[in-house]
Amino acid sequence: MVSQRRNVPACPRRVAKATVLSAAATAAAVMSAVPVLAEPGAPPADSAAAAREVDRLFAEVERAVDRYNGTAERVDALRDVLERRQGRVARSQEAVNAKRRALGSAAAAEYRVGGFEPTLTLMLSDSPETYLDRAAVFDRLGTRRAAELRDLLAAQRVLDQRREEAEEQLAELTEEQARLARDKRAVQTRLAAARRLYERLDDAERAARERADRAAERRSPGADAETRAAAPAPASAVSSRAAAAVAAARGAVGLPYGWGQAGPDAFDCSGLIQWAWGRAGVALPRTSQAQAGAGRRVALSQARPGDIVVYRADASHVAMYVGGGQMVHAPYPGARVRYEAVDVMPVSSVVRP
Repeated sequence: MVSQRRNVPACPRRVAKATVLSAAATAAAVMSAVPVLAEPGAPPADSAAAAREVDRLFAEVERAVDRYNGTAERVDALRDVLERRQGRVARSQEAVNAKRRALGSAAAAEYRVGGFEPTLTLMLSDSPETYLDRAAVFDRLGTRRAAELRDLLAAQRVLDQRREEAEEQLAELTEEQARLARDKRAVQTRLAAARRLYERLDDAERAARERADRAAERRSPGADAETRAAAPAPASAVSSRAAAAVAAARGAVGLPYGWGQAGPDAFDCSGLIQWAWGRAGVALPRTSQAQAGAGRRVALSQARPGDIVVYRADASHVAMYVGGGQMVHAPYPGARVRYEAVDVMPVSSVVRP
């Protein structure tokens, strides 16, 4: 879906519409620790081409981070399921062991008590009636032991099935963990390539990008109060939970971007949205693509504070609308959580959790 910029609530154009995925000066420092895992392709023809390539690589970083987050979410879920299944295996094993011990003790006791031949037992008994009473008891005991043996066999079958399920779950978890490692390497590769391309920018291009980033990072709730007042949402239109989520997102402004992180000290784009709404008591999915379907879609012109703004056709970036044509987001590695104009990138959709 193309951006609906003509429907954006009015706001003064105070925020420079800097390319969100441009590399800030601090990006070089943050990414210097990232291992270089792949060499970029042919060098760009000029600094402007290099700048466009940096933007493209940061968009790829966001997509790779989203894949990493999705895989990490699956790994956590599989680990939880595995732990529950392993717990059931342990409990089933205890039940089988207890039944085996009970049957073994009973068998030994019955052998010791009933080891005589029936005729000899009758001859040595005080009366035939006493013997017959004992025989009836032994018969009932035998029936009960048979039932207990059947219970033991059934418990063993349950144990075997649960062991098989746990082994299958472990294999699936192992596969997802390997995928998680590959996704992590993909993020690191793109970050390293973006850093090297950033270093190829000429001084003028780099200075322009750094000025735009600093201008965006200097913005604060107080600095854009007038902007937010330009098109306020009615108080009755914003739920208490949405207000709490917006307050949390505003409180995160200035904290660093951290890929794969969902607070409280660093965030990637979807991590910020999940954390902010989580502070309001609402559980959202971890990835930006999943968050794009985590509510009711509304027109950008009808956006209210707390709504999730989804960017690009592949929903690879998300932000929180805070009113007055502004949003809060974690833009890219090296930057900090900040305010920007909601139409700074092509808007794909707006979702109300």
